[in-house]
Amino acid sequence: MCGIVGAASSRDVTPILIDGLKRLEYRGYDSAGLAVISSEEELDLRRSVGRVVNLEKISGSVSGSIGVAHTRWATHGRPAEHNAHPHTSSSQVAVVHNGIIENHQDLRAIQKEQGFPFSSETDTEVIVHQIDWHMQQGKDLFKAVQSTISELHGAYGLGVVSKQEPGVLIAARSGSPLLIGLGENENFIASDMSALIPVSKRYMVMEDGDIARVTSDSVEIFDASGNPVERKIIVSTLSDDETELEGFAHFMKKEIHEQTRAITETLEGRLGSDSVLELAFGEQAREIFDATKELKIIACGTSYYAASVARYWFEEFGIKCDIEIASEYRYRKHVVNPGTLFLTISQSGETLDTMAALEMAKTLGYSNTLCICNVPESSLVRASDLTIFTHAGREIGVASTKAFTTQLVTLLMVAICLRRRMVGDGRSIDSMETEIVQELRSLPKQIETVLDLEEQIIAMSKHFGTKEHALFLGRGAHFPIAMEGALKLKEISYIHAEAYAAGELKHGPLALIDEDMPVVAVAPNDELLEKLKSNLEEVRARGGKLFVFADVDSGLVTDEETMVINVAPVHSHIAPVLYVVPLQLLAYHVALIKGTDIDKPRNLAKSVTVE
Repeated sequence: MCGIVGAASSRDVTPILIDGLKRLEYRGYDSAGLAVISSEEELDLRRSVGRVVNLEKISGSVSGSIGVAHTRWATHGRPAEHNAHPHTSSSQVAVVHNGIIENHQDLRAIQKEQGFPFSSETDTEVIVHQIDWHMQQGKDLFKAVQSTISELHGAYGLGVVSKQEPGVLIAARSGSPLLIGLGENENFIASDMSALIPVSKRYMVMEDGDIARVTSDSVEIFDASGNPVERKIIVSTLSDDETELEGFAHFMKKEIHEQTRAITETLEGRLGSDSVLELAFGEQAREIFDATKELKIIACGTSYYAASVARYWFEEFGIKCDIEIASEYRYRKHVVNPGTLFLTISQSGETLDTMAALEMAKTLGYSNTLCICNVPESSLVRASDLTIFTHAGREIGVASTKAFTTQLVTLLMVAICLRRRMVGDGRSIDSMETEIVQELRSLPKQIETVLDLEEQIIAMSKHFGTKEHALFLGRGAHFPIAMEGALKLKEISYIHAEAYAAGELKHGPLALIDEDMPVVAVAPNDELLEKLKSNLEEVRARGGKLFVFADVDSGLVTDEETMVINVAPVHSHIAPVLYVVPLQLLAYHVALIKGTDIDKPRNLAKSVTVE
């Protein structure tokens, strides 16, 4: 979502702010801006619609040793220069804001009566006017921000500067991630550590309710009660290599090819010769798994589809598993059975709906909370009893690829650990576990064989260049893989795509079938293959064109109505991980043909930190 960068330094911060915004471009945005306090102690504001490069072109004359910058993803108010951040008041104060202020209309009405003019449709503008009003009452910048946040309802990550205190940068956080980067004679704030890679490796994560006073040579943090607090200093392991294309045309393509490494690192240290080493998940893992009788899994988007695949594994192993979209879970009543583990999944660990669902769950009597996440020190990690990291590494492309497959691998390992409690004493290893573990070990090499199919997938993608709709089919655990394939295609190519359980064709979707509706199917050689073949014949009989990723032993062949790409035989438990990879490549190459912005698809954001 929106990105924040701020800096207080003894040097010119404008290049730091611009570079930081560029490093946050992967999150998704529609406009950008910066505000710098000049050497003449004037507030210099620049804003533009579109890419950060547009802002850079109009910021050449801007210089100063303290400032804030922002990339905006529209929530309140359309994408437009006057709605872009920073927002200012009386040419005195500038604010950048991530999040949503729920009582902005009430504050706006009061501020209009006080004589404040409004130039935007955003909820953020009420924040800067409120800070300005408190400063007019004689408060310094820190106290003005402190008073203002006590009057806000909603979520916020704030960066604030004022020409009245030209050496001070104020940061505040509630429900929207914010961190403080530490340097030599300079300090920084950012919503994401990737913005600060060139200037800082050491950082502190602000907790909910924190407010910080930052200068070039000091950082003071106070909690929600106004007490001074110390926050842990962390050394980032993030490198420039993870934010560089390294010869690939797009980050999505790079990240598809990184899946062999990402899965290898996710498995590393967690597999013994014949078993999953559950203690590698943490000291609490065994106790939490022992207490688990059933699961409730909450996630959004791609992570929800990972959960949907995992439900087949858990229930095959005898573990009751219920899954739900986080935004739906939050707004209904719940019955919680004893021994239910509440499991959340999020690539970023900052997904607002998922985080809010976790906070709600803590009041409902779940036995424990577990999150599967890719980002240490994220909000979800800090709020959970146990965290299992996916080790996917940095994922910059908005359309998730390696985060999804590493989530699947992690969920399968959790399922194996819980299965032991269903079939034995929780410690003993049987032949089925040994077989799955060996298949997991082989998975990275098997993914390499799928990546070798890329030329065939490129040929397949050419059939989609003029299409406006597509239907994806799968059965069993491959139905959610079809859903993920449809999501990838719609996200980056803008082709309307939807997925159906193949057995549901006759209950509606067959009405859509004609020669202009390509039908993509996933056909592993499992117990549902013959059923799937019958469903595919229903498509052929109605003049539909089939594009099938099929096990080499499936018996499916290419003909005038069907294009088949063969996938090497694979164990049924890891087949979903393997079969999603060609769907990722298909979406990528169709998007190339369509000429879309693959890494930054329109209207979407990488980390969804608003409701």
